[in-house]
Amino acid sequence: MTFYRPSKTTEYVHINALFGEAGKNAIDFDLIESQFRHLMRVAVSVREGAISSSTLLKRLRSGSKKNATYAAFREVGRVIRTVQLLRYLTDAPLRRRVTAATNKVETFNQFSQWIGFGNRGVIADNDPVEQEKAMKFNALLTNAVIFHNALDIAEIVRQLLEEGWTIDPEDLAHISPYLTKHINRFGEYSTHELGIQPEAYDPKLDVDFTPLREQDLTAAGLGTAA
Repeated sequence: MTFYRPSKTTEYVHINALFGEAGKNAIDFDLIESQFRHLMRVAVSVREGAISSSTLLKRLRSGSKKNATYAAFREVGRVIRTVQLLRYLTDAPLRRRVTAATNKVETFNQFSQWIGFGNRGVIADNDPVEQEKAMKFNALLTNAVIFHNALDIAEIVRQLLEEGWTIDPEDLAHISPYLTKHINRFGEYSTHELGIQPEAYDPKLDVDFTPLREQDLTAAGLGTAA
């Protein structure tokens, strides 16, 4: 992971080692300034949908070593990446949020792979259309199982509330919908039930999640918990 200095002569007392050898890994702000209008024009074109990001990358990469706009975008990217890395190192709440989000994504991917057990999860078809179908069908099935698990969890919580138990939202925050032990992947699939419309589910859960929302806002620096 490379950190970039604002200039070749810039040095730091405590974190200078992060930026590598002295005099190297410096941002070319002169290039960014000279290409600023082109950068803004490209950014507006992408925002307005005049050109897709994939098409833009193809054009910029053609003869990229000589393309000044490409080089300027690269320098801007280095600036943004360095700033974000420094923020990550100095901001503990940010690190916690990034770690939590990363764990969620990785857990979802593992669950999705567990669901897509056919052919050991390998997409053998070389047709891009069929590959996309396989990925979308797997995502659809994964989300359906997650939804099923969430309904089961909610129903159990309602039963506990009816029995007089106190449900702490902190406890629910640690319950994952990526449950697999009760899912029989190799069982029988009843296709005759596909036309049966299920009963409407109750989305309401009599648990106050306000403290968790306030904690999230506080961690993000957007508010103070009551």
